[in-house]
Amino acid sequence: MTTEGLGPTPRGPHFHSPSIPHLDPAFSPPVSTPSRRWPLVTAGGLVVLALAAGAGAGGAAGYLTGRDTPPAAVATTGAVPADLVAAAARALPGVVSVQVGNGSGSGFAFDDQGHIVTNNHVVAAGGPITVVNADGRRLPATLIGTDPGNDIAVLQVDRSAGLPALPLAAPRTVRVGEPVLAVGSPLGLSGTVTAGIISAVDRPVRLGDESGRTAIQTDASINPGNSGGPLVNARGEVIGVNTAIATLEGGGNIGIGFAVPIDRARQVASTLINRG
Repeated sequence: MTTEGLGPTPRGPHFHSPSIPHLDPAFSPPVSTPSRRWPLVTAGGLVVLALAAGAGAGGAAGYLTGRDTPPAAVATTGAVPADLVAAAARALPGVVSVQVGNGSGSGFAFDDQGHIVTNNHVVAAGGPITVVNADGRRLPATLIGTDPGNDIAVLQVDRSAGLPALPLAAPRTVRVGEPVLAVGSPLGLSGTVTAGIISAVDRPVRLGDESGRTAIQTDASINPGNSGGPLVNARGEVIGVNTAIATLEGGGNIGIGFAVPIDRARQVASTLINRG
């Protein structure tokens, strides 16, 4: 198995699910360029990709959903609003594109102090970091800390940038079958929103060199460049941090994506911020 990442020495998490016995757990990243095809494994096998994309894909605006629809206008079905348009409108202003060297990923505003959560593998290549917010402003960012084992990193921009922090879902509220949105910058297309459902919770995976981790599985379409972007529920609350996808030989999204649960991401991010 190989893993897509950033720059001349790609980095990223390698996932292994016990329920997929033919998934090769070996990690041997190839040299990567932005135009390179996704890596493949042997016929019939699966490959799991970290979702960083080359910045050369461009910063063209993607599918921007319902910016003018106020969250208060959402009709509800039980505890979960049925209208994902308002959820997208609530999430998009706090989502950024993260650019490092010749690669890019995604991130989201964590608090009102300018802290941004993304993936460790997005920033692992090193170099100056720039984030681009929803209105196209380019903001220099400082790396506050990383947790490779959980594939989480925290950046900080000047708080005067006014990035609106995204609301985080309450612990242990994610349900299989509930509708979700993946928000980020796949292939450099900023402000892209895709919809799906929660396919599984507590899916056993391996993050970096760590074992015994679990992830949220979703069929929302996520692709290289979505790394670090939020997975949000129909209330616009972050339930996970998009991290990787599985794909069959031949490439392409097959509706198997993984996100770090927000309960864990929140704890890790808070620890990194407190350490300074």
